Amino acid sequence: MQFRVAILGCGTVGGGVARILLEQREALGERAGREVVLARIVDLMPDASAKRHSIPRKFYAGDGAELTPAQADAEIKKVLQDPNIDLVVETIGGSGPEILAVARGVLEAGKHLVTANKALLAKHSADLLTAARKNGKGVGFEAAVSAAIPIIKGLNECLTGDEIQSISGIMNGTSNYILSKMTAEGEGFADALRDAQAKGYAEADPTLDINGGDAGHKLTLVLRLAFGLELAFEDLPRQGIDTVTAGDVAFAHEMQGVIKLICHAQRVGDAVHAAVCPMIVKHTNLLSKIDGATNAIRVMGRYAGEIVLIGQGAGSLETGSAIVSDIVFLARHGEHALPKVATTDFDLRPLGELELPYNIVFETADMPGMTGIVTTAIGRQRINIDTVSHNRHQVDHAEFAIATMSCTRAQVEWAVRDIQANHPGALLGEPRILPILV
Repeated sequence: MQFRVAILGCGTVGGGVARILLEQREALGERAGREVVLARIVDLMPDASAKRHSIPRKFYAGDGAELTPAQADAEIKKVLQDPNIDLVVETIGGSGPEILAVARGVLEAGKHLVTANKALLAKHSADLLTAARKNGKGVGFEAAVSAAIPIIKGLNECLTGDEIQSISGIMNGTSNYILSKMTAEGEGFADALRDAQAKGYAEADPTLDINGGDAGHKLTLVLRLAFGLELAFEDLPRQGIDTVTAGDVAFAHEMQGVIKLICHAQRVGDAVHAAVCPMIVKHTNLLSKIDGATNAIRVMGRYAGEIVLIGQGAGSLETGSAIVSDIVFLARHGEHALPKVATTDFDLRPLGELELPYNIVFETADMPGMTGIVTTAIGRQRINIDTVSHNRHQVDHAEFAIATMSCTRAQVEWAVRDIQANHPGALLGEPRILPILV
């Protein structure tokens, strides 16, 4: 018996899915236990998509070179009404009401849904999973978090016998490429971003990548699976990389580390402390070695210990392979493949409440005794100092960094307020504070 698949949206990701389904048809059928067939593709630009991905035009809906939005909507309705289509892959993108209606409509039409749409899932996964259970269908979203890295199945299946203690990961390739470029070549953020755009690692509008939004969507999904947290995407603290300077990168190097945009979550008792933010990752941590657009996720289990998954977090065939793995899994197991998310009473708390080492970059008036003033204020907050960097003098001001031992963010901020209150004008702007991941 055939298992027939339709694809809605055949751009970069959808094209990769279609190619794999066609090229690996026999092997996929053996793994699924039945023949997996590409039945239909709906795309606004069918001729261009077919040519770009080397897919026979016969698979596409419509006869012309393009479909109007109204024609595309009509073709999507035909797919949903077709009783011979078992599964729909949504690779249109977006998280607005229209795409939510399409995704929900797939499940309500009695078809399985597979998507890489992390923004949609971060905001509406509860809605979609409810619709899936009601209609006895499965939802696959392995590709929504770091594409080719099998973290969703890892958390949903392989680690269900463990108790997750912490997760830290590089889940956005664009930001990692930019920070790697700044580290390797000493470039400023603006130059590194332009290079990333020129090489296709960053979009023309890179906002979601550089402000932590994309990584936040992924961490939201991971938090739900790993810890059973019922959280809204908007509740997750996020800080991007657009304020990271070449000076910050140099100080990180001096502190034996590199700056990475990290998705971090750590369980302490009945609380989970989580955030997306730039962190200085010590060279002793494997994540410090992950450069370019590569992603990596480090899971610490109570029993299994450290598990690190490394792979490509984007790309047509890379993301496509994760989607196809969901298709095969659903062809074999149907609604039993639905993620089993056990909700908990864990409380989501800010990462700053954890005791972590911090690196603080101070820009001060170039005057004698400033290092002593700063270190004294830090000591008054009962913060132990690990390392003090060399001063970098520039005309009428200086910069230096202090790496602390473990403390809370509030302690660091009280030390800063102490300096500002007792030595007005000594600090030329707010210090730049980054947590350190050891």
